[in-house]
Amino acid sequence: MTAQTDTTPSTGSCCSPAGSCHDGAADVQIEQADSVTAVYQVKGMTCGHCEGAVSEEISGIAGVTSVAAVASTGLVTVASKAPLAEDAVRAAVDEAGYELLGPAA
Repeated sequence: MTAQTDTTPSTGSCCSPAGSCHDGAADVQIEQADSVTAVYQVKGMTCGHCEGAVSEEISGIAGVTSVAAVASTGLVTVASKAPLAEDAVRAAVDEAGYELLGPAA
């Protein structure tokens, strides 16, 4: 004798029956209490690819814990373990092919 179980088949994802890797809760990023956040204005970003290029270069700076670039506003928010030298951020943005205008007002 074999037991049978009635299971509902997945709808295309191993993450949830709805086919999503998210359960509807907002993505949460936990920063350390001693984290420093700075917002910079970057000129020339126009799309998601631009955002990724800038984020990738800035992420390579020692101590950076997160980067969020938004092309539509030109703002890049950087969290780090300690304040960053603006020259380091400028060099990273230049390497990505964009222009750092400075800290956002």
